[in-house]
Amino acid sequence: MQNLILYFCIIYYGMKRALIYFIVGTGIIFMFNYLFMETKDFGLELYYAIAFGLAWGLAYFLDDVKFSLFQKMGLSFGAMALLVAVGALIFNLELAIPSIIKFSTVFVAYYLFASFRGSKSLRN
Repeated sequence: MQNLILYFCIIYYGMKRALIYFIVGTGIIFMFNYLFMETKDFGLELYYAIAFGLAWGLAYFLDDVKFSLFQKMGLSFGAMALLVAVGALIFNLELAIPSIIKFSTVFVAYYLFASFRGSKSLRN
């Protein structure tokens, strides 16, 4: 029972940090785009910022030995499918596709930077 409680505490702590990375990543990219780029569609820029933040938070959350490569790939593809589905419903498919490009770029960059570390993780 104690191991189960400890396991859920570890998952909660990892999810809390991942949520912080999601919020910070979304906020930074949105403010950067809002202040330095010509923003024509406020909602679309927010959607792209959420895609960036989701990639950063999910990459951090999955950066754990308890997830296999298959699970990491499956969850990242699921998140990309969700981004496209939501983007296609709110905007259209042509505007939703750049969100998965942003997502996959951030996701791959996270693991590229992690591969240069001895632990192969940015968490430790």
